[in-house]
Amino acid sequence: MTTPLVAILDDEPEIRTMLADALDEAGFRTVSFGRATEFEASLNTTVPDVCLVDLSLPDRDGLSLVHRLALEKGAIVIIISGRAQVRDRVTGLELGADDYIIKPFDPTEVVARIRARLRRDVATPSGQDQAHFAGWVARFDRFVLEREDGSETAFSHAEGEVLRLFLERPKRLITRQSMLETLGGSAGDSFDRAMDVRISRLRTKLCEDPKNPKLIKTIYGAGYIFLADVTWS
Repeated sequence: MTTPLVAILDDEPEIRTMLADALDEAGFRTVSFGRATEFEASLNTTVPDVCLVDLSLPDRDGLSLVHRLALEKGAIVIIISGRAQVRDRVTGLELGADDYIIKPFDPTEVVARIRARLRRDVATPSGQDQAHFAGWVARFDRFVLEREDGSETAFSHAEGEVLRLFLERPKRLITRQSMLETLGGSAGDSFDRAMDVRISRLRTKLCEDPKNPKLIKTIYGAGYIFLADVTWS
């Protein structure tokens, strides 16, 4: 397995060096950037496995990069920011970020969270990455939902984590607490809001009727049940 590549996007050289040193020591490959334009130019040739994105960049708000990285590139996106307000955390998670770490932080925590995300990436049954259900194929190798007519709809890495959780546990109640424990994060309004948004987006991409969903059913006060039979290949 290729050593994961982690991109560090932060305008503070000291933070870039601190993170790079910790990640190098932990066995990751790293590339570092101080400006969004430099980072975006690099995406033309190399897409990192994990992106650590600061929100306060000199040439662009980091939030504008999160959705593109998550949806178009399929990268794991972890926001690292001094913005501690709930609205910033919620916005970042809604746009597709997988995690949100507030400065100041311990670099070992960042390493641990990256490893946790990467472990979840390889947790599909028997290493399989295609799930078939109700006329759909979820292709986790390319982060797309494919319909029977061959048309495709992309989903973000964060949306994929929620979808994979449902597909691995069909016809079983999945509580909010189990989602928190499996997907990681901190309990609270920001996590709940992020889950609501991701589930809503998945329902839209699966062409669900929001008033009468047939695949992802809400059990009020308890959690969710994925109703279709699922096979992996």
